[in-house]
Amino acid sequence: MCRIAGIISKKGSRGENAERVSAMCKALKHGGPDDEGLFSDEKAGLVFGHRRLSIIDLSVKGHQPMADIQQKVWITFNGEIYNYRELKQQLLTAGAKFHSATDTEVIINAWLHWGISAFSKFRGMFAFALYDTINAVTYLVRDTAGIKPLYYHIKNGALSFSSETKAFKIAGIANDPDQNWPVRFLALGHIPEPYTTLKNVYSLAKGHYLKWDHKRDSYQITSYQNKTQGHGLITDPKIARECLHDALKAAVNRQLIADAPIGVFLSGGVDSSLISLLANQQKEQHLKTISIYFNERNYDERAYQNAVLSRISGEKYAHLVQQQDFESFFPHIIDDMDMPTTDGINTWFISKYAHEDGLKAVLSGVGADELFGGYPSFNRIKYLKYLRKMPPSLFNAAHYFKADRYKKISFLTHNHPLADYLLLRGLFVPSDIARILDTDIKNVDEILFTENSIPDLDRYDELHAAWFEANVFMQNQLLRDTDVMSMRHGLEVRVPFLDEDFQQLTETISPEIRFNKKQPKRILIDTFKDILPESIWNRPKMGFTFPLQEWMSKHPEISNVNLYKGKVARDAVKKFKNGQVHWSKAFALYQIQIHV
Repeated sequence: MCRIAGIISKKGSRGENAERVSAMCKALKHGGPDDEGLFSDEKAGLVFGHRRLSIIDLSVKGHQPMADIQQKVWITFNGEIYNYRELKQQLLTAGAKFHSATDTEVIINAWLHWGISAFSKFRGMFAFALYDTINAVTYLVRDTAGIKPLYYHIKNGALSFSSETKAFKIAGIANDPDQNWPVRFLALGHIPEPYTTLKNVYSLAKGHYLKWDHKRDSYQITSYQNKTQGHGLITDPKIARECLHDALKAAVNRQLIADAPIGVFLSGGVDSSLISLLANQQKEQHLKTISIYFNERNYDERAYQNAVLSRISGEKYAHLVQQQDFESFFPHIIDDMDMPTTDGINTWFISKYAHEDGLKAVLSGVGADELFGGYPSFNRIKYLKYLRKMPPSLFNAAHYFKADRYKKISFLTHNHPLADYLLLRGLFVPSDIARILDTDIKNVDEILFTENSIPDLDRYDELHAAWFEANVFMQNQLLRDTDVMSMRHGLEVRVPFLDEDFQQLTETISPEIRFNKKQPKRILIDTFKDILPESIWNRPKMGFTFPLQEWMSKHPEISNVNLYKGKVARDAVKKFKNGQVHWSKAFALYQIQIHV
């Protein structure tokens, strides 16, 4: 797990480009504290940079950027390829030569042997740039789940890329803000892909590669995902449980591969508990578990954490987080955000403690809610089906409601799939966004509802909700914030539920047994009921939640009404202090005030 950056430009001098890439790497040092490397090809106008977090093959042989023995191909790689040992054996049989024990070198030789088809063979989380010196092309490649970030900037025949957007600004590559980001942020609570806060800096889509032709200074972006299913729909609950059991155990097992200390985040919910218990079964050495607890009784998960900890061996670390910790570290949390978000505070804290406890990698339960119906949206979405049968004009009156839950119905005046998602998960409605930003509501509507990167699923069932949760909320918020906040502490977070094979299997299970209206994630619970304590699954869902409603209402800046501009923002903060508005809206408004 690392951080990568690079520039391909024939217009700047080699020294100028190397200085810029070096500046980008300096900005990314937190995500790769163990080593730094630069590679340049003056003829191609190419400079690759790398910051290393050593997890597999800790020796100097893992130094990047890396090339094959004949230096036909160079790579700068961020991530982990969990099936690299199996692929390496195939490549050795085919005659490939290796000089290290890294998964990085497996990517290089896989490219030399299989070409583009190698990308779909990788099982892991990855973002890399691969320079083919023979064919004069460079590929930017991102994993199929979008776990690892990869941003690019193209201007005047030059390509730049980085693991974080802030590197473009620090290196002077992209300084101008995207004027539309505040609208997107206030509506969604995050900046949706492919957009960022910077003008002409975009996120490469998951499961895609960008091919840069050095001879023509041109590019094309293509999907490499194999959409065909390996087998038919699973309709037998018993078979589904057997398949899930074997697939998740396999995913956890291969994601435990590491030459550095590895542990597990344990919150006390079903997902992290299950990953912890499975990891404990398969880990050769004792497992480290990292947990957080609070003095606030309604958020205290220690009883559930202890129910799991009593069943596993190894070192167990628990950390108390209090209001004073939140206030003390809050400026650092804001600075460490790559882009504004209404999430990530929890990951920042637990990653900080995991790093201090000597870990370089951890397993997390992210992804199970999206796959098995763990959110309220899976039940609520069915009501949208009936609302969408009504004329959109009927919902205009909702603009005048004062209560947020009713005002959000005004999203349905827009016949656009994003409006459906925003009704389920959105923060501010367009009319309020326009007033907060002092702009025209038509401008807000145009930014949100003109482009259509969301398919018109028109199902309004659990599969529809699953697509929303995985491709909007998880993709743009959970995964991005997990990556940014963990890597800020030099920590790699692995997500077994997003293993490619496990996901593909899950999608072949009939929705009737994959989702359960009475109890979320029922099939997952039934599959592993032999190891999951009943107290873990037979309880109200809570999630990995901090007491942020209380903490932010006491924070001297967030709760300071006089800090905010405009009546809508000030009124919202007043309601927040009175417990009438969720903390995420106040947090979003706070970030708008300090960034815009």
